[in-house]
Amino acid sequence: MQTLVSSDLPRRALVTGASRGIGKAIALALAQAGYDVALVSRSLDTLKPVQEELASYGVVAKAYAVDLAEMDGLQARLAAVLADFGPLSVVVNNAGMGYTGPLATMPLADWQRVMDLNVTGIFQCIQAVVPVLRQGGGGTIVNIASIAAKSAFPDWGAYTVSKSAIVALSRVLAAEERAHGIRVVTISPGAVNTPIWDTDTVQAEFDRSSMLTPEIVAQTVLHTIQLPAQAVIEDLTLMPAGGAL
Repeated sequence: MQTLVSSDLPRRALVTGASRGIGKAIALALAQAGYDVALVSRSLDTLKPVQEELASYGVVAKAYAVDLAEMDGLQARLAAVLADFGPLSVVVNNAGMGYTGPLATMPLADWQRVMDLNVTGIFQCIQAVVPVLRQGGGGTIVNIASIAAKSAFPDWGAYTVSKSAIVALSRVLAAEERAHGIRVVTISPGAVNTPIWDTDTVQAEFDRSSMLTPEIVAQTVLHTIQLPAQAVIEDLTLMPAGGAL
């Protein structure tokens, strides 16, 4: 028998990659909606300003330095976060990296780096949070993918494969966890104006003024979370109105 997501779940969320860009915007949107938020990113220094901003909305905000690309001991670090933060009902897997380069000449180490953070890190986070969500009666897991998962962009091969894997992972997870009251949402945005375009692993020139903003993505994520318990948006593509980025 299918179990519906309870409307009495605690308004408590965990967001990865929360120090900037989409993750920061999602964390702020959740706080404004009254959610306590566990902020996860690699550096406490970059999380502290976000934590202080969230606290101004009268919610509990805690910052945790966890590098989701470091596989050794990751489960233990995530378990410590969950034990400290306590019950939650929302998990947003946003942490990830961009990467450009042709498949034919891509170093194996670079390929593995993208897969570790964009796929395996999310997989490990899911394994850590699912027992907590089950114990609490259900909840919502939101995985941030990309339009790249559904289109072929030259030189974005590793990134495309990683985001396609997230779409497939989400689909299977939804089927497995539906009976436990856990909804799984995949958001696939087009290009978003975030610091990813300034990183040393991305070499691409686009008109950033026509891109989505992190705040638009965040409001979309919040909408999927706040749907009535009887409904779920399992797969949503969010595009800039002015083009196909």
